[in-house]
Amino acid sequence: METILIVDDEKNYLVILEALLAPEGYEIIAEDNVLNALRLIRETDLDLVITDMKMPRMNGMELLEEAKKVDPELPVIMMTAYGTIEMAVEAMKKRAYDYITKPFRNEELKLTIKKALELYKLKKENKLLSEALSDRYKYGNIIGKSKPMLEIYDMIGKVAQSKASVMITGPSGTGKELIAKAIHYNSPRKDRPFISINCGALTETLLESELFGHERGAFTGAVAMKKGRFELADGGTLFLDEVGEMPPSLQVKLLRVLQEMEFERVGGTKSIEVDVRILAASNRKLREDVDRGVFREDLFYRLNVVQVEVPPLRDRTEDIPLLVAHFIEKFQPSDKTKIELAPEVWKLLYSYNWPGNIRELENIIERALVMNSDGLIGTEDLPHDFSGKQEELSVDRFIPRNAPLQETLEQIEEKLIRRALSQCNNIQSHAAKMLGITKSLIQHKMKKYKIVV
Repeated sequence: METILIVDDEKNYLVILEALLAPEGYEIIAEDNVLNALRLIRETDLDLVITDMKMPRMNGMELLEEAKKVDPELPVIMMTAYGTIEMAVEAMKKRAYDYITKPFRNEELKLTIKKALELYKLKKENKLLSEALSDRYKYGNIIGKSKPMLEIYDMIGKVAQSKASVMITGPSGTGKELIAKAIHYNSPRKDRPFISINCGALTETLLESELFGHERGAFTGAVAMKKGRFELADGGTLFLDEVGEMPPSLQVKLLRVLQEMEFERVGGTKSIEVDVRILAASNRKLREDVDRGVFREDLFYRLNVVQVEVPPLRDRTEDIPLLVAHFIEKFQPSDKTKIELAPEVWKLLYSYNWPGNIRELENIIERALVMNSDGLIGTEDLPHDFSGKQEELSVDRFIPRNAPLQETLEQIEEKLIRRALSQCNNIQSHAAKMLGITKSLIQHKMKKYKIVV
């Protein structure tokens, strides 16, 4: 719903304009005090300002200048009963959208408003696209070529084209928001907003306000109307990160929005309809939370139409070289010498259990680049508490009790060979040496497991 601020010290014109425009589906804020109007421009999410030219304390031209300081793209339509060509030219020079004389023609004003709102919406969408242009979240920008990641790429391709809600699960630091953005930017909604919110980072009151917005005076500190994330994401995608942390009272309200696709702002009574696709993420086992009664079962099924499970880094270690190269490129200044990792560092990276997942690897590589001075990252460049030692493998933990011996050994062997080849840049002789076998044997095993490099 577009919000229009009308500013005129003649209250009869405010009544006329509100009666004319409210039936068109716009949210109208009428203000006869220009200083209050200026505060609203600074504090409220507006889509259009219509202002009279001659007003006490501050004229329309001055209000136009102040509005452009707040948002250079915000359309402002000027009105006056004392129009001259000189005033119209001055208003257009100061980037007014249009200049209308009183009395105005109703249909002409409606058309002007419609065009102004469409242009503003287009400019906002273009801004979002330009901000995302450097990182478009295509499949290639998600780092990984391991089997689990290839399965995720396939899943993204399938779910991106639908409107279904998607639940993205996995441990913290695995890149769940990146998966959500890949789904959005490969969907028919890619040119519309992608809006995210962390449900575990806000108090219940603030989370409700951030999701649904609030009206002026809805609570202490609500000095102006504010649009919520659902409203901002209209036509696009809303990503609910850590949705499992949402309080039960808000779970009820979220369920209603998902069912009806309409809501009221906090402190408001007017229903606002939206068209939003929901992507959610959680590092919790929500099915267990449902069984324990701390997460609503009906909401779980609404959000979990399709599930994408993002694996921890320890389950996709063959992606470590690609991730390391990516982080080196990200953090290394372009004028620095080429960076390489010492063999013992690679061994540490591969043997570590990575409780912090990709986020932890990124932190370690960034630190190593800061500490390194000769282009070869050694163990001395790693954190002092980073031993790389993994807990002793528990057969009971990682291998099912009824696992067949031969099949299980072959799965482990294939994984070790793929990891060694990835670490050695697919140089078979180096990978064979790392594994302690001959080159001919590794070639035989590659043929057996259909490993192509």
